[in-house]
Amino acid sequence: MGGRNRSGQALLLGVLLIALLLLSVELYVYEVGKAIGEANPNSLSDSIFAVRLGSRHVLVGSLANISQGGANQNLEVNLESWSSFVGRQYQLGKYILNFTAKDTAPYSSGIWIFWGINGSGVSGASANFTFKLLDRGIEINQTYAINVITTLLIQGSYRVIGGNTKQVNVTSNLLNEGVPVLAKNITLYYNNSSNWIVPDSQNNYTFIDYGNGTYFTSFVADTSSENIEVSAHVFDQREVNVQANVTCTEKYSFD
Repeated sequence: MGGRNRSGQALLLGVLLIALLLLSVELYVYEVGKAIGEANPNSLSDSIFAVRLGSRHVLVGSLANISQGGANQNLEVNLESWSSFVGRQYQLGKYILNFTAKDTAPYSSGIWIFWGINGSGVSGASANFTFKLLDRGIEINQTYAINVITTLLIQGSYRVIGGNTKQVNVTSNLLNEGVPVLAKNITLYYNNSSNWIVPDSQNNYTFIDYGNGTYFTSFVADTSSENIEVSAHVFDQREVNVQANVTCTEKYSFD
């Protein structure tokens, strides 16, 4: 897949970014813990909301890390830290937060990474939680599931301009939990004789953001290949990385 061949400097920057993402999760755990502590002591709903919101953000931060090369086990490590932190809160009684990372197909240790060659890619995290709040004679039990899923859908085709010169059109759609969202960054590659190339101005590169999670890309490729492989690498606004490949075939006229 495109982008695998990087310089040593780029790899180092990637490692540093992963470390920063892990740190951001730990900092979020701390900040959400402060929010719980600073909440109105009589506001039970605020406290429960803070725990659930914190759980979601730990999943998001962990998925961002894992989708950029971190180990799947980082999700459970971060959830253990979050659960332990919540358990040390006593503003309204004793807090108990238990979790189970989803481990049924297609998930493993709560993570589902599928970057396919058929025009679709998924980066997801899922866990089930049980939250208890125990006070004098009062017990509150809540169970909830959190699913964080970034989905990328791409499709493309080309038409022959002349000789081996082809105009390639690619449409990308990005979704969070099934809802269209804006991308933070999109990088497109095409395969030319086993070399992955990022099209630029020399390829008459055109990029259109429709403002609704749909993106149109057009470029010119000089290749004798009958089909053109395209790879899209996308970051959503949550820093989650998702990728997908598609094989573009000839279309004799574009709509």
